[in-house]
Amino acid sequence: MLLLLPMDGDDTQESELSSILEVAFWATVEIEEGRVVEINFYKDRSQIEGFIDAVIVKNNYEPVMEFIDQQMMILVAHTQRTIDDVVEAYLFRELHDLAL
Repeated sequence: MLLLLPMDGDDTQESELSSILEVAFWATVEIEEGRVVEINFYKDRSQIEGFIDAVIVKNNYEPVMEFIDQQMMILVAHTQRTIDDVVEAYLFRELHDLAL
């Protein structure tokens, strides 16, 4: 499973989830068998290779049509802001599907 997160920086521990319109870096988090395998940061989303399974956004009002057109699942992290918190919420199914 490959997750895509818009982040305000490129530090795994300190950066927080940001709005898509204010993204500084895109983080990809690869999860296999309930564990994080790899985290990468990209300045430009076009540098990301491979199929992204889900995009994690900050709220219900993010511009996500581009991701929907690419058939990506959109999940909302209402209270989670760090990568660790988002991954934990994802694993415990605490993230919500985007209500369109």
